[in-house]
Formats: sequence, C-alpha cells, structure tokens
Amino acid sequence: MRKVSLLIIAAAFFAVSCKDETTIFKDQLQDEVSLEQNDAILKGSISFDDAGVLDILEEQEISGKTAKGMQQAGDYPLTLVAQIDAPSFTGAENLGATHIHLDGDVAYVSYNTVEDGYAGAIDIMNVADPNRPALTGRLYYSNADINSIAYDNGFVYAAGGFDSEQSTRTDFNSFVAKIPVENGRFNLSAGINYGFQEGFNATDVKVRGNEVLVASGGDGFITAYSKNDLTSLYDAPFADLRSIGLVGNEVAVLDASEGVKMLDQNFNVLSTVNINADFGEFSKRTIDISNNRLVVSEGAEGAGVYEANSGNYIKHLPILVNPDGVASQNIVTNAVSINEDVILMANGGAGLSLSEDQGANPDLVGIIELNGSINFVVSKGDYIFAASGKRGLQIIKMNKPSSSLEAECASSPAYTGGRNLIVDAGQDLEYSGSRRFNSLDISGNLLLCGSWTVRNDVSISDNALFEMNGSLVVGRNRSRKDVKVGSGATFRVEGSLIIYGDLILNEGSTIEFLGDNSSANIFGNVIKGDNVTVTGNFDDVRNKF
Repeated sequence: MRKVSLLIIAAAFFAVSCKDETTIFKDQLQDEVSLEQNDAILKGSISFDDAGVLDILEEQEISGKTAKGMQQAGDYPLTLVAQIDAPSFTGAENLGATHIHLDGDVAYVSYNTVEDGYAGAIDIMNVADPNRPALTGRLYYSNADINSIAYDNGFVYAAGGFDSEQSTRTDFNSFVAKIPVENGRFNLSAGINYGFQEGFNATDVKVRGNEVLVASGGDGFITAYSKNDLTSLYDAPFADLRSIGLVGNEVAVLDASEGVKMLDQNFNVLSTVNINADFGEFSKRTIDISNNRLVVSEGAEGAGVYEANSGNYIKHLPILVNPDGVASQNIVTNAVSINEDVILMANGGAGLSLSEDQGANPDLVGIIELNGSINFVVSKGDYIFAASGKRGLQIIKMNKPSSSLEAECASSPAYTGGRNLIVDAGQDLEYSGSRRFNSLDISGNLLLCGSWTVRNDVSISDNALFEMNGSLVVGRNRSRKDVKVGSGATFRVEGSLIIYGDLILNEGSTIEFLGDNSSANIFGNVIKGDNVTVTGNFDDVRNKF
C-alpha cells in the first residue's frame, strides 16, 4: 500500500479479482458512509473571519521593480466571500480539501486525510447569494480518501482510494462512487453504486455524455463507465495518470511519465505533448483547456502554456515567490484553472497566483492575498474556489462588471489613476471600470460605475455626493474599515454595497438605494446621527439598519 500526502492523491478500496472486470456493489459501504445531520454544524463551518477585500502582490513589487511615485489602481478587485472549514470527525481530524467541481451556483468539494489510514468527505456549497453562502450537505467516508469529484444531473461522482488489503471482495485500490443528490443534499435512500479499477489510486473523474471517465495513477487506467450503472465499457492502460481534460470529441490526459496525451473517443493516442518536468511522485497535478490554450501544472517548474491543437509550446509561468520556512517540495504548482482571460495557479505554500492571457504572451500579474497552502483551484463565472488543505475551501468573488452596467455607464471614461482616489471640492468626476483602491476621499461629486474594492476607509465629506452603480466592497473582517458620510452629504447606491466595518451617517446625511436589486451587507454597525435619511428598497443582509 502507498499512502499519499494531502497535496497528493490517495490509494485503495473493494471488489473484483479479474483485471478487465468491474464489480458494482450497492450499499456495500453503508456502515462506512454517514451524513452530517446537524444543521448547526453545517452553518458553523462557514467562517467570515478573513472575508473582505483581497489585495494582489504584483510581480513588479515582488521583483522590487516597482516605479517610484504614484502606484496605479490595480485590476481585479477581488473579495474573499467566506471560508469553509474542513470537515472533521472521530478518526479523521486532519482532512484537507483536494478537488472542487462547479455546477452553476453550487460547488462540490472533496477531502482526504494526510494521516495514516483512509478517510474523506464531500461538501455541497451553494453560493447563489454571495452574501449568504450555504453549506447544504456533507457526507463522511470513514475508510476512503476522496481525490476528485464531478456532478451531473442529480448525482455526485467521487473518485478515490481505500485499503484493498482490508477487503475480501476486491484486489483493486481505485474506485468511483455514484451518489444521489436532491435539493442540495445527499440522498442515500437508494444506495450508492461503485465501480473499481486497477491503479494505486483514482486521481480524476469527468462526465462525458452518458459516460463517466476515471483516471487511476501508478500502473493504472483511464476507464469509461456507463453513467447509468457504472458498468465498465472500455479502458486503456497508462503509466501514471494525474488528470483528465475534455476537448470536443477528444480526451486529454496528463501522464506524469511523458506529458499530455490527446486521445480519441476510444482512448487511442492521437498525439503527445512531451513535457520535461518532474511531476512528483503521487502528487496532485491538473490540466485545463480553453480557447486553444492548454495549461499544465508542472510542479516546481510552475505552469506550462501550450497550443491545445498543435501542442506547440507558448510560455512558462513561473512560481513568483519562495517563502521562508516552506519546504521546497511544498512550493509547487499543484493545479491550474482558466477563466476567460485569466490563468490561476495553485502553488502550494507559495500561494495562489493570477496571470492574464489576453494575447499571444500570457503575463503574470501577482499573488492573491490568501492564507494557507493552495492545493487546488477552479474558477468559473464570477467566482474562484481555492482548496487550501486543512484550511478548507476559500470562496473568492472576482467582481466582474456586468454587461448591463457597462451599457448604463457607457459614457463614463475608464479609470486609469492611482490607488488613492481624491476628489476635491468643486470637482465632478465619473469613472467606469473594475479596480482595486487603497482609499477613497470624496469632497466633491463622484460617480463610480463598475466593480470596486477599497482596502482602507471611504470618506465622503460634508455636502459631498458619492454615487455608485455596480458593486463596492470596503475593508476586511480582520481589518475593519469604515464608510463615513459627512453632514449634508449624499451616498447613492445602485447595486451591491459590502462594508467590513461601520457605516457612519453623520447629522443630516442621506443614503439612497436605487432600483429593485440593491443590497447592503454591513459587518459592523450602522451609526446614525440626527436627521439622517435612508430611502429606497434594498436587501439589508444583516439587518443593521
């Protein structure tokens, strides 16, 4: 038996003695699977302690090449929505997040253990309302690690490993489970179906049409199962599979012994992208493909970017920092994810880095301000989900401006100024865009259209006017900052206002909420002076008004 560390994958499970045969057992692990029935534990697993504005340590700052003088306001106004604590139960007090699958506004998260033995879990997280993320379901495995996960049409497909030496039914270590889900919760009344295959452990799972594709590493296979009942349809052996990607009718697999292989529908090799990198023994490594870009996590080398169609090399994206006190084997790119023109790299102890890919030459932007060792990342739409080992799941909102917002504010010029925006008395300014500020100090009139974050206080002076259309996030929960509205000043909000601190409305000030979909999420207090006016319909998320 080979046990894999947390960054890694795991090994082992039950059923079958013949190499080409798959055995399915319904309810065979009934005594080994349990559900979290306590809603208080589910709710208490969501932490807002570190929520708020996230800065990005940019490449120029890391290299010491930042120009003197005014620093430009940064792109990518990211915010940490919440953190989900990793599950814990007797015999499995050290679980860490290993994989995430996104389906609409729901994230499915898998966990395994770094301890001896095998234990795992699966979470269901709903972020339809980013102000109120909800952990709706949690399932525990007391004898199996869960290394990868996929969701399709009412079922979670979980791939992992267990100790087959403890089984009288199989010699195979790798498994895939089909688990029913209903209304955001696991439904075990109909049982769980299982399929098993050779290989030290199952490393990845993807759903393709009516098939479930499972990769197992270490003298394993890529196997196609029937989505209906997990019977084995066909397979192909490989030396050391880590990840599966789907490209139209083709399948891409990362074989750590050679590189990325493109396969036809029946797993015949069409071409190989040879990659000379040390992928690490049993380590978690992934690929992602979008817009003819193939991005590969290549361990200590960072991420390689290739043309998906031809396999031609484009560029390497290195790991930006080498933190003190972090072992070299933990400074590796474990996973990659593409979201439109953004490439994200989960670099273990070196954090989560972000790059732009808007042309032929992807450029590193910097490292996102997150805690924990980042073992996996996936991004879709307006969200980034980062698995940070024992620190669980971190949910990041990208705060992309909507197309309707851009239309409404089409006449406002894009903001290109510094990180500290000062509007003097008598000035009337308006901007559109998506930027990170250090501070806002408004003595005149300001209209901001788009998505904005502010790391420090926002000050609206007496008789000033501040109008925002879109989203504005101020401060962090561990470093609270305030929005101060002076006497006679007006703060007009159309969209989402989040303040990790207080909203201070001085005497005679006004806050107006426009439209039918505005919201105010105040983590501190709303402090009102005399003759304060609050108008409009809005969602008072934390009932602070």
